[in-house]
Amino acid sequence: MTILNNVLVIYCHPYIKSFNHAVLETVENNLDQKHKNYHVIDLYLDQFQPFYDLKELELFHTGESHDVLTKQYLSLLKHADEVVFITPIWWNGIPGMLKGFIDKVMKEGVGLSHTVTKTGIHGELTNINKAFVLTTSTSPTFYFKLFMGNGIKKIFINKTLKQLGIRKARWINFGHISNSSFKSRKKYLNKISKLDV
Repeated sequence: MTILNNVLVIYCHPYIKSFNHAVLETVENNLDQKHKNYHVIDLYLDQFQPFYDLKELELFHTGESHDVLTKQYLSLLKHADEVVFITPIWWNGIPGMLKGFIDKVMKEGVGLSHTVTKTGIHGELTNINKAFVLTTSTSPTFYFKLFMGNGIKKIFINKTLKQLGIRKARWINFGHISNSSFKSRKKYLNKISKLDV
């Protein structure tokens, strides 16, 4: 029998000196302080291939994969009860690498990530009772929410994650990243350090 109370951190940024990496380190420190079990998926470090090749696409409706990382990632999702996404916002949405993670890892089938019914998609990741989506953006947060469609909240959280069975998610964005001060960055990291993960 698998014991849950595990946190899965999904990190999507290629640069180790980025502010996103500082967010990752803060989340890890938060979890260490609470003595929580966690695992980090670093999509770029793992060199995850975020697109289907022909063989992978042929396996789509079987729920199978020939990609070792895809299988590993889905297993980690099925044995987690919390998930933390750490990603920049690029062109008003999640980066292609993270989109590819959703495309490839979320396999159709009972006991996988979702099933398709007559009324739509039924999420199978109901083991995940809480999610955090921690993002950074060039645009100020209010501008992203009011004028750019608010894609993270309206699409990624309210549609994609809910369709997968993840019903409770909190989004925290650090906006205007390019012109942010050291003080404002430190304040954001302090907020992340106190998250109830």
